[in-house]
Amino acid sequence: MMRRSGVADLPLHPGHAPRWLFDRMVKLSGEIIRLIDIEFGREEVLRRLADPYWFQAFSCVIGFDWHSSGTTTVTMGALKEALKAEDGIAVVGGKGVVSRRTPLELEKLGEKFNFSTSKINTLKKVSRLAAKVDNAALQDGYQLYHHTMVVDEQGRWVVIQQGLNEERKYARRYHWLYGIKSLVNEPHSGIISDSVEKAVLDMTARKSEEARKVSVDLVRDGIPHLKNMVSEVKYASQRTLDDFMGLKRLRMPWRINWAALFKAYEIQPSNYEELIGIEGIGPSTVRALAYIAEIIYGTEISWKDPVKYSFALGGKDGVPKPVDRKAYDKSIEILQLTIEEAKLDKREKMEMLRRLRRFVPP
Repeated sequence: MMRRSGVADLPLHPGHAPRWLFDRMVKLSGEIIRLIDIEFGREEVLRRLADPYWFQAFSCVIGFDWHSSGTTTVTMGALKEALKAEDGIAVVGGKGVVSRRTPLELEKLGEKFNFSTSKINTLKKVSRLAAKVDNAALQDGYQLYHHTMVVDEQGRWVVIQQGLNEERKYARRYHWLYGIKSLVNEPHSGIISDSVEKAVLDMTARKSEEARKVSVDLVRDGIPHLKNMVSEVKYASQRTLDDFMGLKRLRMPWRINWAALFKAYEIQPSNYEELIGIEGIGPSTVRALAYIAEIIYGTEISWKDPVKYSFALGGKDGVPKPVDRKAYDKSIEILQLTIEEAKLDKREKMEMLRRLRRFVPP
């Protein structure tokens, strides 16, 4: 269940992390993750990465901007370089065109982890549907441009992806954690962004469950009948839509992918997850089905923004302070030594670090 903990701004920032900083981010991020793995286990690593606030703090600790879109892209890029299959956990995907290589990277990683074909296909399905859900089933004005997946040697996973709103110049990060019962019913472990005042179509909300079922039934019943209902909502019922929702900005989309809907009719999807997984079923088609479900059949839909929801060594822009390179390198050195000694069952230093933490003010 998603927990509301606050809101954070992620403005779009231009530029890149300088190489001298990124190289250090790779080293420090890798050592921190390995140390958590040794101390608390791989499952805890995944759980923390799926927590938006922990991820935000983690990015700050390794030295990136405390509140920019690069918090996501650069931190995940550093982790992708830092973690290899031999660590028992690795990152696939990335920003832009790299995100589209995720299925191929999952296949290669699956071979290294000795996954079955079935397990690899399941991971590819999760990757594809997570992206589809946050682009189409959740229509919050943010278009995905970054998609990554953290996978461990047992096949457990975390999806961390980010969308951008060109008009507002802000980013929004979505977190998913393995173990969820449904990929379309409140699947996020958290979403972090600035708040959005306008109505957001959230077909992943529990409140929209009946509308999801009606959407599937509408497609299964046949396209001619569906076209008639689209016309009815567009013209005869547009005033009803405004009155019912109290939001004149909502409109039946003009562009609906009828070819995709016909394909869906032929497939006869058994549930909403199967429906939105069909190629061509995009935001406009999802919205059209949602409007029909609400206006004609009276099913409830959530129009509430589901967004739920910071500086150790400085940030690349000097906020809140310039990066202290000597302190950064010393931090990496201490963690590396701690990990090596922990592997040799020399845990005194780790216990010392825990005791030291009690004296550090929050």
